[in-house]
Amino acid sequence: MNKFEIKYQGNLRTIATHLDSGSEISTDAPKDNHGLGQTFSPTDMVCSALASCILTIMAIAVEKKNVDIKGTTAMVKKTMGNNPRRIAKIEIDIVFPKGYDSKTKTILERAAYNCPVHHTLSETVEKNISFTYIS
Repeated sequence: MNKFEIKYQGNLRTIATHLDSGSEISTDAPKDNHGLGQTFSPTDMVCSALASCILTIMAIAVEKKNVDIKGTTAMVKKTMGNNPRRIAKIEIDIVFPKGYDSKTKTILERAAYNCPVHHTLSETVEKNISFTYIS
């Protein structure tokens, strides 16, 4: 079990501390919701968590086959909805710095849809994941 402490700093900002390591993450309300937008918003963090989880699970999935995906990036776009205000759509383009054989691509792409964050997010959140292989 992991534990975190989140402290409200005022001015619509928080600091989350990972208690085991002391690592910290700040959040700020976005400009379109009364904030200054000077760092990630809580909903940005949800979308970032999805992309980070996908990259991590893909790396685990191909590690046994000695495939290294170091340098792979995920470009994330978040679309908010209203009534209620929520994340309506997350678009993620995963860009691999090199090409892989078809079997490895299948493993990577299946892993992307099987990360814990993906399974945790509501079915009402549209999740579009695309894969780009640069060779």
